[in-house]
Amino acid sequence: MIKRLTILAFFIANTIFLFAQKSITLEDIWKNRTFAAKGVSGFVPLKDGKTYCQNVSTKTGGQFVVKYSYETGNTVDTLIHNGRIAKANGLKEFQFDGFQFNSTETQAILTNETEQIYRHSSAAKTYILDIVTSEITEVVFSKIMYPTFDPTGKYVAYVFENNLFVKDLKNNKIKTITKDGKRNSIINGAVDWVYEEEFSMSSGFQWNEDGSAIAYYKFDETNVPEFSMTMFEGLYPRVTTFKYPKAGETNSKVDVFVYSIKGGKSKKMETGSENDQYLPRIKWTKNNALLSIQRLNRLQNKWEILLADTKSGKTRVAHEETDKYYIDISDDLEFLPGGELMLLTSERDGFRHIYLHKVEGPEIMQTTKGSWDVADILGYNEATKQVYYSSFENSSLEKHIYRSDLDGKNKIELTAAAGMHSAAFSTDFSYFLHTTSTINSPAITSICNGSGAVLRVLEDNKVLTTRMLDYKISIAEFGQLPIENNINLNYWIIKPKDFDPNKKYPLLMFVYGGPGSQQVLNSWGGGNYWWHQMLANEKGYIVACVDNRGTGARGSEFKKMTYKQLGKYESDDQISAAKYFGSQSYIDASRIGIWGWSYGGFMSSTCITKGADFFKAAIAVAPVTNWRFYDNIYTERYMQLPNNNAEGYDSNSPINMVEKLKGKYLLVHGTGDDNVHFQNSAEMVEKMVEQNKPFQSAYYPNKSHGISGGNTRLHLFTLMTNFILENL
Repeated sequence: MIKRLTILAFFIANTIFLFAQKSITLEDIWKNRTFAAKGVSGFVPLKDGKTYCQNVSTKTGGQFVVKYSYETGNTVDTLIHNGRIAKANGLKEFQFDGFQFNSTETQAILTNETEQIYRHSSAAKTYILDIVTSEITEVVFSKIMYPTFDPTGKYVAYVFENNLFVKDLKNNKIKTITKDGKRNSIINGAVDWVYEEEFSMSSGFQWNEDGSAIAYYKFDETNVPEFSMTMFEGLYPRVTTFKYPKAGETNSKVDVFVYSIKGGKSKKMETGSENDQYLPRIKWTKNNALLSIQRLNRLQNKWEILLADTKSGKTRVAHEETDKYYIDISDDLEFLPGGELMLLTSERDGFRHIYLHKVEGPEIMQTTKGSWDVADILGYNEATKQVYYSSFENSSLEKHIYRSDLDGKNKIELTAAAGMHSAAFSTDFSYFLHTTSTINSPAITSICNGSGAVLRVLEDNKVLTTRMLDYKISIAEFGQLPIENNINLNYWIIKPKDFDPNKKYPLLMFVYGGPGSQQVLNSWGGGNYWWHQMLANEKGYIVACVDNRGTGARGSEFKKMTYKQLGKYESDDQISAAKYFGSQSYIDASRIGIWGWSYGGFMSSTCITKGADFFKAAIAVAPVTNWRFYDNIYTERYMQLPNNNAEGYDSNSPINMVEKLKGKYLLVHGTGDDNVHFQNSAEMVEKMVEQNKPFQSAYYPNKSHGISGGNTRLHLFTLMTNFILENL
């Protein structure tokens, strides 16, 4: 009898708990930020290796950059205080968006009124702050780009109106390094749209270690075709025009120069007679007169590291690699103290690993080995001769942090707990900022010692994790599903909390699927996680996500097998996944839908056409619908040029599969999308009209690729939710 009463009490308690839980609403997710996770803002390791600083803001408008001890967490000093700045300069108030210190941490660059330009670039009003007196001096009376101290702290370099300048902070004199900058023509010290987007670049200049010279890019984009967008603002909409090289089109002519601060002149570096190539990275070696320049051919399957003698401008090839597919550019090039050795990453053995090379010679050894990928080189500790890096050695679902000797021995994993991990090390590698999350728990940010032991938690998101208990949410689960040739694909799945295996549920699949990407990770998913939980637990859907062939962390062959046929194998895999899920007893195979954004929108559009027999509905947000419409660096890396691979371009573009469309299709785009142009959706609509195919569409005036701002996300996800409820 006691046992029966205990079971009954347990059932009643859980029933009350279940019904007492709150409903997840779209307003909570996208407007009220009820479920927004917190992070650590403005974290910067300081030069002594024992302290760091952090951005702290108050609800009343106070802004502070506070210096802390790594070991104790005690406050050492307040380095920047906006109230002090306002008082010292006779201002009513002063706010700043960002900061960076000079090498001695006696001055800082402060920016405010920041204006975003493209993904990585921005312009802002810029000030030099004296840390001791709190006095500020505006660099120039205009918004500028990329203000950067030289290593000695004597100068600040910046870009204004496509020209590069250096200001002498002692005498306030400005040196004009270039004069020929012109919008949509010549860019000095910055990079063009396609380099910024596809090589993840912004600033186009770099100081050497003693501040005696500055290397910079010059882009001549005169012959690059222009793209125009209408911005619906005011009585007469304005047209903005910028250079955007689509697949097969002309690129900027790119040169690298080095300016001598003492000599006052620029010297052009010799990068070869071939103009149709890429120079995606410059980086100074430990020799202040020796600059490294990375060079890629147009097809991006030949990579070279050039060493440039900056006095003569002559270059020589220090390293060269070729690949039968393509080579991904990264920031993993580390010149070691002493100037003779360098670390780099390569996929030459089929997985991305770290290699030790002579700067002027061949490989010395392979530092990491195994059937797993390195993610990033995080740094090199000269005192211990060890390299720090992140990798997917434990699982393709999780990134962990390691250190090892240069020969790969004495390897130690610094992050043992399950999940995704990132680390930012102190200058002497005695400590690191550690951030980790899982698919079911938001990030925890801690200070760890050099061995990985947690010294202090800076943010545990306890408020959010406690709040989660009030809502009806399910545990996202991982699995693998089989496809052809004994290949298994990773997936996660969210089932309703009251899941009944004897019922039939509709399924919504979420996809991205682009080359080297990953969505199936043991990592917190933010707003999308909550929307998927809402669909599962408020609306009765099962939600799943599958990483198809072509995605990352599973070796070079798995990632690059989609070469020259973007969309073919990826969509085959999503269709196979739909068949797999549809064969499960608890899935209603007649009600399977799919949604995605950007590359994911391309995928969902392909699936609802090519896979029309398996998908009832699809949502495509900001999709590429024809690879001929997208930029050349990205597209040609995976597809070669259109003239050489017309079949690959045309046979796998949704715009050419419209006649197969049978299900419900929602197409969404921002008209101000500088990345995946609204043209993609407009042309898709034109084809659907020609074929008399019904569809739904929505456009967001002036919104960029992220379709955000104000109530935009709330409106978008309300639209998407209603579409799913009505059509799935």
